[in-house]
Amino acid sequence: MTDLDEIVAAARELAWAGRWQRALSLLDITAPAAAEADRFRIALTAAEVALESDWFAGTGLAAARLAAAGRLGSHGDLDLLILRHDYWRLMHPGGTWSPGPDGKDPRQLDELRDRAARLAARAGDPVRHGWARMYQGLIADNLLARPDQAVAHYAAALRAGEGTDPRLEREALRHLGDHDRDNGDLDAAYRRWARATELSSATGMLPGLLTQQILLAVLARDNGDEAGARMLAREIARSAGAAGVTRAYAQATALLAA
Repeated sequence: MTDLDEIVAAARELAWAGRWQRALSLLDITAPAAAEADRFRIALTAAEVALESDWFAGTGLAAARLAAAGRLGSHGDLDLLILRHDYWRLMHPGGTWSPGPDGKDPRQLDELRDRAARLAARAGDPVRHGWARMYQGLIADNLLARPDQAVAHYAAALRAGEGTDPRLEREALRHLGDHDRDNGDLDAAYRRWARATELSSATGMLPGLLTQQILLAVLARDNGDEAGARMLAREIARSAGAAGVTRAYAQATALLAA
């Protein structure tokens, strides 16, 4: 493993732990001394970190970082990050946490769906294919209101992630569990969400762990354990507020207010 491999890995781990600014600082310090061929990789990683920050902390960093990476090169990984960013902007207009496709241009939604399908078709390996399938599912589920199409994509993402990419496995389990709950199978939802919570911890994903625990609190409420749900939500809100994970904080306080 080269020094750059170590730096990129460290930046990603910092981002997964919710230390987005520290991760970006590490990459920005590294970039000026890097060989020209390595600067695109550094910029690509910085865009990935910025997108994680926007997603979990409500910042507005990704657009500029994606543009900077695009000026240095092109790659399927950059295309996937751009797709993720476009999905996020459509889901959360104005940076809010209020999802929903209402009022969105159907042509824009169809274009995003088709772009995800092209990324899946030309993915260079099974894990990249799995991530593209994951976003095909999310787009179908949350933007196109086609949950019947989403489950097959999530299942494909799960197969690609198992044993190879725990973050992809966690993401697929999270959303398959949503469908289990919607179908009234709370036991299956718990099994998937408990495993997703375990994977969040195993990969050092503090923001992911907190948002996953929100689902367990929701499930406790579904099962009639209101006291347990509120206790877990209070602790999530406390931890998320201290760590600056605004998405989990908003979800936890909303659960407490319900």
